[in-house]
Amino acid sequence: MQYINITNQGVKSLSPYQAGKPIEELERELGISNIVKLASNENPFGFPESAKQAIINQLDQLTRYPDANGFELKQTIAKKFGVQPNQITLGNGSNDLLELFAHTFAGEEDEIIYSQYAFIVYPLVTKAINAIAKEIPAKDWGHNLAGFLTALSDKTKLIFIANPNNPTGNFLTEQEIDAFLAKVPKNVLVILDEAYTEFTLPEERVDSFGLLKKYPNLIVSRSLSKAYGLAGLRIGYAVSNPEIADLLNRVRQPFNCNSLALASAIAVMNDDAFIEKVAENNRAEMARYESFCQQYGLDYIPSKGNFITIDFKQPAAPIYEALLREGVIVRPITGYGMQNHLRVSIGLPHENDKFFTALINVLNLTQAN
Repeated sequence: MQYINITNQGVKSLSPYQAGKPIEELERELGISNIVKLASNENPFGFPESAKQAIINQLDQLTRYPDANGFELKQTIAKKFGVQPNQITLGNGSNDLLELFAHTFAGEEDEIIYSQYAFIVYPLVTKAINAIAKEIPAKDWGHNLAGFLTALSDKTKLIFIANPNNPTGNFLTEQEIDAFLAKVPKNVLVILDEAYTEFTLPEERVDSFGLLKKYPNLIVSRSLSKAYGLAGLRIGYAVSNPEIADLLNRVRQPFNCNSLALASAIAVMNDDAFIEKVAENNRAEMARYESFCQQYGLDYIPSKGNFITIDFKQPAAPIYEALLREGVIVRPITGYGMQNHLRVSIGLPHENDKFFTALINVLNLTQAN
């Protein structure tokens, strides 16, 4: 029997999510060491010491189920950002939350809007529930908000907006988002996915929680996998109006956040010095990437995230494979329809140096005049 025949129609068109190649896999394949991974937008500083101590303190309690409601973490988030605990929904990473939004509010007759070149999980969750996908052509590699508004219909239930956007790094200002939300009907939910917000400058950062007070149909989603360094523990959170949060928590799986993730998140949420160190390195090293690209005549998409996407004006797969042989893992994004591009995570200075050297070797670049 072919079991694909009994799945819903949307699942039939899906392919498994392709994550960045693990270091261990490349070691096995090529037998090399001293590998630099710049593929998955992970925190280059490693696991925060504050989170390590929180885990040690939690170890003796691992025979117990975690707090299903995440009381302490919700209190910490509420205090830090000036929201109420009953506005918060916790997730096993923000991907878990994105899927939860779709399952809670959309069905097979409903439309979900997202942008071309936006986070690939948006079409995945849309197709998984067999909802109607409306992918809006991008504007300069980013979200075309006017196109979103034109695409609205009486079937539209959700709009996904990543800000900054992954994999392109494009950024929408608070004024642009505010003006957009003012035109969206209140029965259409807008998910503002801010997985990379900590890498934006404080003065340009969107006051998304302030916008929640104006727009009850807004849901803000954030991750602790990037700047906070907890990717391996899978923890994220969403903030919405209390009615939406109540509905999400009805559908959310019990114990979807494990005890170690909860404890680590509480610790690192208060570790402002760690987050500032991460953001400062990202700003300084992003400037080096931009300078490198300009020096060697490489086009790139200006990014507000912790990654930069480079356009090689030719199929990038051979370049990716050659970089692997140099011991550098980056991210091909053919699955986004960007065959000529590679996305490169911003690492520590010595990691970025290795990428620069490897790319010069691969392309045999000559310094631009």
